[in-house]
Amino acid sequence: MESFLNSRAIALKQGGIRGFFDKAKNYSNVINLGIGEPDIDTPKEIIDCAYNAMLEGKTHYTQNAGDLDVREAVADYVRSYGIESNPSNEIILTCGGMGAVAMAILAIVSEGDEVIIQDPQWLNYCSQVRFAGGVPVQVPVREEDNFIFEAENLEKYITDKTKVLMINSPNNPTGAVMSKDDMEKISKLAVKHNLFVISDEVYCELLYDGNKHKSIASLPGMKERTLIVNSLSKTFAMTGWRIGFAIGPKEIIAKLIVLQENLVACAPAPAQRAAKYALSTMCEVKSMVNMYEKRRNIIVDGLNSIEGISCLKPLGAFYAFVNIKGLGKTSLEFAEGLLEQEQVVVIPGSAFGPSGEGFVRVAYSNSEENLIIALEKIRNYVSKLKN
Repeated sequence: MESFLNSRAIALKQGGIRGFFDKAKNYSNVINLGIGEPDIDTPKEIIDCAYNAMLEGKTHYTQNAGDLDVREAVADYVRSYGIESNPSNEIILTCGGMGAVAMAILAIVSEGDEVIIQDPQWLNYCSQVRFAGGVPVQVPVREEDNFIFEAENLEKYITDKTKVLMINSPNNPTGAVMSKDDMEKISKLAVKHNLFVISDEVYCELLYDGNKHKSIASLPGMKERTLIVNSLSKTFAMTGWRIGFAIGPKEIIAKLIVLQENLVACAPAPAQRAAKYALSTMCEVKSMVNMYEKRRNIIVDGLNSIEGISCLKPLGAFYAFVNIKGLGKTSLEFAEGLLEQEQVVVIPGSAFGPSGEGFVRVAYSNSEENLIIALEKIRNYVSKLKN
């Protein structure tokens, strides 16, 4: 049967995250600190908006780029962080942020092109680049540098085959947030070496300690060489709605529209209506961010009180990247043991690339009660490893 399959499809493997969730299904009373999605449901007002839109007949195909009034709402939204865009030809509504990233790579990356990606990273980046025939070049980021993409180190990996630089801030899996200075250094490299930047900003609203989002596309000389990818999944607890958007040069967006026409036609019509309402009202975002910040403090303080492990305080997203190097276990061994002995799910850092080894990702998108219970279970497990 494999002879019928495309060689690139054969090369695709299930990600380490999904495989670990499959293992967790064999246990009862599991506390899941692995899954990267909000534990709360979509706000009722957003659901009502989509429901009413469906009753009014918004159940058909839309334009391949998405309804213009929704794209106008996207343009209004991104203007708040310094991005001016033309909704008629510089914005496309997509099937989630993942759909936007995948189509961007297919539209931009040719056979043999190199794409620079930080390591550790959201694992789908590399597989999507390979599927397009490109070559992912993973650049290690270090805990002592706060897991930030350092321009000086990054430049060493640029060759005459490098075409694209992917950045993700706030970051999955580390929770790191690039400063304006970090972005300015990266932008100068992009201009110097004529690189295109794909900026994954799906966690842009989940920022703590008074931090405000900054997009690299807002810097001088970057709008014409940057594609912003965003999604409503994390900000509005809408992971299952599959609605996102991309903003970029009209020539790039035009090709994404053609790709979308050939792949899925358009983003779901009811989800588009919900997106317009959500972006126009920023429904419950502030309360959600306050909730996540409180949970972050609980999980970070708790983890750092456990002898043998440690983590930096993440400035964004809803992940802590926990250093377990002193315990003599690989990240997979640690995570498997924690699941088997304490029924707590965390994700091995190795699932996010070679530089993730020695760490585990802990998602604090769970209730305070569960976080406190999980911390005690992690404490018990680490204590047993040390004795």
